[in-house]
Amino acid sequence: MKKSSNSESSKLDRKTIERNRRIHMKALCFKLGTLIPSHYVKPTKDMMSQQDQLDLAAAYIIHLKEKVEKLKGQKEQALRSSASNSTSNVTNQIFIASKLPVLELRDMGSCIEVMLITGLNKNFMLYEVISILEEEGAEVVSASFSTVGDKIFHTVHAQVKISRVGIESSRVHQRLRELIAPLESWDYLA
Repeated sequence: MKKSSNSESSKLDRKTIERNRRIHMKALCFKLGTLIPSHYVKPTKDMMSQQDQLDLAAAYIIHLKEKVEKLKGQKEQALRSSASNSTSNVTNQIFIASKLPVLELRDMGSCIEVMLITGLNKNFMLYEVISILEEEGAEVVSASFSTVGDKIFHTVHAQVKISRVGIESSRVHQRLRELIAPLESWDYLA
């Protein structure tokens, strides 16, 4: 009698294990189906079977592998072309460095933005730019600078103190050019 009880118990254990395995596999298939982008799935009227979902996932994985290989090829080609252009890159960097400093002044009615790009060998202080703006009737709201490579980017935002009077941006631009004029060649945008 014990033998039949053990066999029934082991049958129930195997059934439970199999049922849990099927539930787990169904959950995994569902999760796999959600990982496939909706634009890749062709809409159908009826639900897709698990086999259809697996086939679609396999096709999508193959598509992704092909895409990765294509992108690797493009990367290698870009690296080869950039290596062959390295001498022209050095020439471009020298050209850009010779165009410094760059002064850009944007007059936006009641606000002014001054952007100044210089080399590391700048001969002025940021407070001098702020002083010129304040002398011309603007109140500086924010001023910042950042260094990237061998260039320093200065940005100053100012508002007109008296909106009726305004500010003469051409005069501000001229004074800023005179302040930074000892910095050799100029490229400016007014």
